This record gives sequence, structure tokens and C-alpha cells, in this order.
Amino acid sequence: MGFLAVANAYTMRICLSTAITEMVVHHNRNESETDPDACPSNSVSNNKTAQHGTFDWDEETQGLILSSFFWGYVITHLPGGMLAEKFGGKYALGLGILCTAILSILTPLAATQGGAGWLIAVRFLEGLGEGTTFPALNSILARWVPPQQRGILGSFVFSGSQIGTVVGTALSGVLIEYSSIGWPSVFYLFGSLGVLWFFAWIALCYNDPQSHPFISDEEKAFLEQSIGGLDNKKDIPPVPWREMAKSVPLWGLIFAQIGHDWGFFTLVTDLPKYFKDVMRFNIFENGFLTALPYLTMWIFSMASGWLCDHLITWGCLSTTNARKIFTTIASVGPGVGIIAASYAGCDRTAVVSLITLGTMLMGSFYPGMKVNALDLSPNYAGTLMAIVNGIGAFTGIITPYLVGVLTPDSTILQWREIFWIVFGVFLATNVLFIFMGSGEIQPWNNPLTMEQGVDKANASETNPSSDAEKIPPIKI
Repeated sequence: MGFLAVANAYTMRICLSTAITEMVVHHNRNESETDPDACPSNSVSNNKTAQHGTFDWDEETQGLILSSFFWGYVITHLPGGMLAEKFGGKYALGLGILCTAILSILTPLAATQGGAGWLIAVRFLEGLGEGTTFPALNSILARWVPPQQRGILGSFVFSGSQIGTVVGTALSGVLIEYSSIGWPSVFYLFGSLGVLWFFAWIALCYNDPQSHPFISDEEKAFLEQSIGGLDNKKDIPPVPWREMAKSVPLWGLIFAQIGHDWGFFTLVTDLPKYFKDVMRFNIFENGFLTALPYLTMWIFSMASGWLCDHLITWGCLSTTNARKIFTTIASVGPGVGIIAASYAGCDRTAVVSLITLGTMLMGSFYPGMKVNALDLSPNYAGTLMAIVNGIGAFTGIITPYLVGVLTPDSTILQWREIFWIVFGVFLATNVLFIFMGSGEIQPWNNPLTMEQGVDKANASETNPSSDAEKIPPIKI
């Protein structure tokens, strides 16, 4: 159900990226002047919506529309994580996705009746609803998944983003191409699926093993022994903000998340526009070819999650080194792939192959740094995910708008500049994670233990004779 939660969240998040290519009016331009290297335009389908959209929005306006989701998304991360830790993640996650689903159904009405302004407002509210998803889910996983299974199970749950992207983009292309109502059908379908998921989630899922009525006492004892932690309703002390702010591994994780999100959000939000405006794929081709990289990314994330767990279990790698190696693969691989694709010109096979290969390697991000918050602090996994994912999500505000500003004519050269920026961010943030990251549980995970240690040390300083009394006499 956690996997389906993420998948539903992503179908509703990214379906606009494909739909907007058919919602807007595409103006003819003199490509011999703006882009002498432009790909041939005769590859565009003669489908009825290929040339004539409904809304006359320029590239900058489209960038604002695509980024508006993240304006709300970053706001509810921290409250969602803290509520999930205090009261459990079941309703923080479920109600957030339900709100997003209802607003998705209302999206066509907002766009047709209120234009760009209303659409931006609805997307902002959708972001508010979906901002609780990862913090709440991380809080639930911290109470259900043993440390030795976090790579594979964490990869499986979080890789719902890839399946959601695959289904969202591929099915959007089919619906827009063949549905009698066109692009609005995309929002009606995915919004309705989100509502259905909510009712199944409420009926089937629980915050932690202790509250689950059907698992055995042996299973509960195993999870308690392997995970440990505090009772979130009774024992958990206030969040140790000061210690977190001084934590070098946490800052390393934040930098790694920024790098990943910068590249991932650029691709997931704007790759349909690149395939439409630069490579000249029609909407049916666009939907399936945009989905292909994320399908391979999902497969690779599962394989790399299995490999990562076994390398740690077999003693081949420490948890710290495993997180760093798999994060590096997820940074360097896609960066090289998109740069190579930008120099492949109009060779559509080469471009799609290189982007697919690079995006596939991004799948090792999940057993790399995505589950790293669970390593650092199981007790505050929700808040930690809220901080890390929330800061990273600011890139979702920046990148769509940046693409709109830097690609006013959607030329190959303009997009190449975008890909070089992504590559630079990937490398810089990955280097920081290598030097600052850790896979070890942090002392501030249990503030009660820290306080006891400090009190004991202070007592020793004020009364050193008490410690001296415990030293046995030297026998001669």
C-alpha cells in the first residue's frame, strides 16, 4: 500500500507535464533563424490536437504552472513529519493524498474557467496535500522495516514514484490521443484512482506493529527487537533541533537530496516538453517514450536495493560506504547520460537510449541516500525526511521556471545549457555527500540517552572522588 501511495501521488503530480503539451497553443516560428539545428518538423503527428491547443501560455508561464505544485509541497513537509511521529503516519499520509486526488479531479474546471491563475492555485493546493507523503511514509517505514531490509523494501516502496511516472506519462499519452474529451480525462482518471486508494489504505493499514490486530506476537517481538525505538505516543522527547542542525551527516544527506531532486524534477517535469518541442515526438510517442526511462529506473532500483542489502549483510560493504557508492552511481550516471543525449542531435534513437540509460542508473539513489534518514535516526525518521525532502523540493520550484526562462525558443542549444547545469549540480552535491555522509545511527536519535550521558559526565566533573572510589586498589 505504501508503494501504491507513492505511485498514486506521482501520477497526479506529473500528469500535467504531459497534458500541458497539448493544452497550449503552439506558435509557428522561423526555425532557420532561432535554431538552425532544429529537428525536422514533419515527424509531428497530424493528430487533431498536435498543433492547436486551448491556452496561449508562453514558456515562462508554463514554467510557473509546472512549478506551482512545489510551492505548496515544501510547506507541509515539516508539519506532516512531526504529526506522523507524534500520532502516526496513517492519516497524515492518507488525508494528504485524498486532498490531492479531489483537487486533481477539479483541475480541468480550474483551467477552463479561471485560466493560468486558477490552475496555479489548484496546483499549489495539491502540493500542500501531497507534501505529507514522504515524511509520513518514512515514519511508518521506520516502525515496520528492520534495518537489514531497508535497502530492498525502502527501494520498493519509494520506487512507486517510477511506476507512477511510467503509468502517468504513458497512459496520459493514450488518453489524450484516443479519449473523446482529450486532456481533461487524464485528471479525472488519476484523481479517481487516488480516492479509491484512500479508502483501501484506511481499511488495511496501521501506524505500527503494536496497533495492528492481525500480526502475531512473535512478529511483534521480532520487529521490536530488530527496530527498537521509542513509543511515539508516550516516550518520544521533543525533536533535538540543535543537535540536528550541527549534524554533518544530516547536512551531507540534504546536499545529496538537492542534487537528486534537481536532476529528477528537471526530467520528470520537463522531459515531455523536450520530446515534444525539440525531438518532435507526437503525443502518443511522447507518453510512452517519456515513460521508458522511469520503467528502467524502477527495475534498476529494485535490483540495486537487493544488491545493496546483500553487500551489507555479507560484510562486503559498511552501511556508510554502501550509501555513498550507490548514491554516486545515481548522480554520475544520469548526468553523463543527459549530456551525451544533448550532443546526439536529432538522432531520436540515440537520444532516447542515452536518456533512458542515464535515468536507469538514477534508480540506485533509493538504496543509496533515500533510505539514509532511517539509518541516521529511526526515532525521528518522519521529521528527518520532512527536512531533507522539503529542502530538496525547493528545486521543484526553481527548475521548471528556470527551464521556461532559459528555453524561450526550445532549441537544442538552449536545452543543452539546461542539461549542463543539471550535470554540475549532480557532481557538486555528490562530492559533498561523499565527504559528509554516514550510514551510522546518530547520537541525537535518542535524546534521553544523550541527556543521561551529559548528566553523568557533569556529575563526574563536580565530584571526581566518586569515580575514584570505583577504581580498585593496585595490588603489589
